[in-house]
Amino acid sequence: MTNNVSADVDEPTPEKPSKRQRQAGHIADAASVGIKVLLVKIIALGVLDALALTAIFILLAQREWLVIGVVVVATGLINWIYLGKRKLPAKYLTPGVIFLLIFQVFVLGYTAYIGFTNYGTGHNGTKEQAVSALMSSALERVEDSPTYAVTVLEQGDTLNLLVTEPNGEVMVGNAETPLHPVDNAQMDGGKAVGLDGYTALTFQEILAQSDAITALSVPASEDPNDGALRTPDGTSGYLYVSNLEYDEAAGTMTDTATGTVYTDNGSGAFTADDGQQLLPGWQVVVGADNFVRALTDESIRGPLVYVTIWTFVFAIVSVATTFFLGLFLAIVFNDMRMRGRKFYRVLMILPYAFPSFLSALVWAGMMNESFGFINQVLLGGAAVPWLTDPTLAKVSILIVNLWLGFPYMFLVCTGALQSIPEELQEAATVDGAKPWAVFRLIKLPLLLVSLAPLLIASFAFNFNNFNLIYMLTNGGPRDSSAPIPVGHTDILISMVYKVAFTGQTRDYGLASAFTILIFIVVAIISIISFRKTKALEDLN
Repeated sequence: MTNNVSADVDEPTPEKPSKRQRQAGHIADAASVGIKVLLVKIIALGVLDALALTAIFILLAQREWLVIGVVVVATGLINWIYLGKRKLPAKYLTPGVIFLLIFQVFVLGYTAYIGFTNYGTGHNGTKEQAVSALMSSALERVEDSPTYAVTVLEQGDTLNLLVTEPNGEVMVGNAETPLHPVDNAQMDGGKAVGLDGYTALTFQEILAQSDAITALSVPASEDPNDGALRTPDGTSGYLYVSNLEYDEAAGTMTDTATGTVYTDNGSGAFTADDGQQLLPGWQVVVGADNFVRALTDESIRGPLVYVTIWTFVFAIVSVATTFFLGLFLAIVFNDMRMRGRKFYRVLMILPYAFPSFLSALVWAGMMNESFGFINQVLLGGAAVPWLTDPTLAKVSILIVNLWLGFPYMFLVCTGALQSIPEELQEAATVDGAKPWAVFRLIKLPLLLVSLAPLLIASFAFNFNNFNLIYMLTNGGPRDSSAPIPVGHTDILISMVYKVAFTGQTRDYGLASAFTILIFIVVAIISIISFRKTKALEDLN
């Protein structure tokens, strides 16, 4: 018996590259990158580092240490990735990850954070800004106030007062920066008239900005109780003291005229014993109060319930009607016996070719009760309240959304129908199956395999279809009994918009809480739907 001696012979071990060979390999790798690409990379990284350094200096002034840390780590990581030679996958993934973090994760996280605060009208700043605004709103001129020589200066878009006190001391300040002494002012007859880095306004310029100048209050010192300096004419200034007295240690604001004491009780505003608040307040974290208020406050829960029900009805009916109409037209125009199919298909997708908000505006004009095309021409001068009656307005929205949405379903259904093998239909026909049975038992299940994710996406889109509601009815007609600005055709997203951006009181915290609830609802429905559609994959 012959032995396989080759199995006993060890293969030669490859020699490790020497240090010089490794250096040569690195040089070859570097040389493989064109000089133009290298220059572009260096310039891009230089611009990025310059922007990051500028942002760090700005954030240092605001003492945003967490954001500074994020900027430093992100900038260092980007430089490490793109200056390295063996991180090719990371170089392609980094831009997408950055955009994902900025435009998706950060937006969602910040919205969630606002939902746990009282951010809104009267609570949109810091406590220091609120104290300054309250003290400024209650200023009264001191009767025996000396007259201060004043020169109005401008630095960028900021107005400043250059003040010469009776004892000759020169000070400068603006609405944000209290008066502080300077020693390099230009003097004219004992009055400071200019300062390096600032532009003194002429008499004509003072007249042009008289409203802003007379409203300008420059704090006399860091202590708000010391009052502020104001000028009625841009040349003379007087001391004003507030009727409110702030005690920082005790966290109280006292009205010296009435003796009422307002206390900082953690609600984001100075509050009296009887519940009266001094506004503006400031932004604070209130925990889950916005979510609890949205779900338990009867005045809010009532509108929220019927808006939520209408939102689901609108989304479900919109998906169902557009899908079945699009599928019907796709079946009709997929028949090879029909002449002029290409021309008809072009006509079918015309509504999809125009911007949806423009189409909604056109429909709003045609449905106008007084002079709309539908009432005046098609109905012979009838006065049908298409957009002002609560029920008809809902019907009108569904009709317009059907017009806007069926071309998309027509396109995807046409593509899905054409992808089904003809052999299946021929085999079923040979076995004696009728056309309806072929469609119901063969074509429709196969269509749903590919179209189910699109239907889920269409549901999510219509659940948040802000453009149609806003352009067609603006959520109207208005529900006058609701405590929040909401109408009978508002869906959740348009109601959130009105809570946040319309009306005299804008509650960004409550609107953000609604947004998070909408996100959770849509996410749960999408997850459940995608799991259910896995059963359809068995058909393949």
